[in-house]
Amino acid sequence: MIEVTGFKDETVAVMGLARSGLAAAEALKKGGARVLAWDDDAKKRDAATALGLSVADLRSTDLSAVRALVLSPGIPSTFPTPHKVAARMRDAGIAIISDIELLARSRREARYAGITGTNGKSTTTALLGHILKEAGRPVAIGGNLGIAALLLDSLGADGIYVLELSSYQLELTHTLACDVAILLNITPDHLDRHGGMAGYVAAKERIFDNQSARQAAVIGLDDALCRAIADKLSAAGRKVVPISAEQAAPGGVYVARGRLVDDIDHTHAEILDLAEAERLPGRHNWQNAAAAFAAARCLGIEAGTAAQGIKTFPGLAHRQELIATIDGVRYVNDSKATNADATAKALACYDDICWIAGGVAKEGGIASLAPYFPRIRHAFLIGEAAPAFAATLSGQVPFTRSGDLATALNDARAMAQPGGTVLLSPACASFDQFTDFEARGEAFRHLVEALKPGARA
Repeated sequence: MIEVTGFKDETVAVMGLARSGLAAAEALKKGGARVLAWDDDAKKRDAATALGLSVADLRSTDLSAVRALVLSPGIPSTFPTPHKVAARMRDAGIAIISDIELLARSRREARYAGITGTNGKSTTTALLGHILKEAGRPVAIGGNLGIAALLLDSLGADGIYVLELSSYQLELTHTLACDVAILLNITPDHLDRHGGMAGYVAAKERIFDNQSARQAAVIGLDDALCRAIADKLSAAGRKVVPISAEQAAPGGVYVARGRLVDDIDHTHAEILDLAEAERLPGRHNWQNAAAAFAAARCLGIEAGTAAQGIKTFPGLAHRQELIATIDGVRYVNDSKATNADATAKALACYDDICWIAGGVAKEGGIASLAPYFPRIRHAFLIGEAAPAFAATLSGQVPFTRSGDLATALNDARAMAQPGGTVLLSPACASFDQFTDFEARGEAFRHLVEALKPGARA
């Protein structure tokens, strides 16, 4: 754990006591701050008390001594309606910050690679971290992915923090200057939390705040919003390294005919046949590979070393993760696909799909997936979204309203044919039936494991 000493002998409030909030509270306490912790969930307050943290109801407690509020990213500070605690703090003129901001203030000497985007940021974060580790660099990987920022190892000037950054975190991060900042793509998501598309784009663009002219902005060119940001930064004299999975990117990294091309030094060097990267299936992973490669090069990694890291990447749990092949049928866990755009990437990779989908639907539903419907043998619908998804699929894709994941898997198993794929790619959030997408993916894993020959019933 990283000790946060910047608030020594001062009072800091922490709202939200899940993974990142608890870590922030403990890091502040270890650094000598007086911490007032609160969560609307009594069980989480009890857990904080058991750790020796001081719990105080931030909805009503005296705020006169509070220097800052560390707000967990899942709690709204502005839209659609600010949480009462966030509103109180703002009215009192108290700074509202994130755990990422605490890390940035506490380890200024280290280097930072930040990754954001609507889709692909977790894979790109893990891939870049893997490349840097394979190259022998001291690295710590976390943030919105995996380990909370303040639970990472303490790194010095030779270390690199590789951080997945959500739009929620970026809104509350004010001083982070990324040595390499990656923006992969922008499509509509979380619009209610940002007051619309303009607010969402602005939150993503914050990843480039505070960068110096020497620090690199790695930006995808495959959507208009990101192209506009790249043009704006270039016009302002910033160092922009463009990437693309669909077109040439002069001065950057792109994919042509399935091969990764390094043009950072204007040599158009073909580096790697991406078919050799077995754990990065599909065209959508081409952009992830290009981004991680570009970032690694900007951080001083040789092209050959970075390419080897891409080839040896072990993959990421819940992202098109092949759990097993049973009786000729592949079972793929893509639980991380919480919106239609992410699910489209998975549907594009397989044929003869028994598709398990549903949960808490995002805006727009699954109508945009129509071009992939011919790939689907049958859909098995679960959760709150089942009626709406059924209406979209009606007359186009055969479907069964299975209700829950276990039933859907059994239904899919009965219908799947050798050479086909049972794909969990929900196009939905998980909160109707699971605590998060990881829990949903782990449930799928356990259910599939139980199908293997010789598995205990």
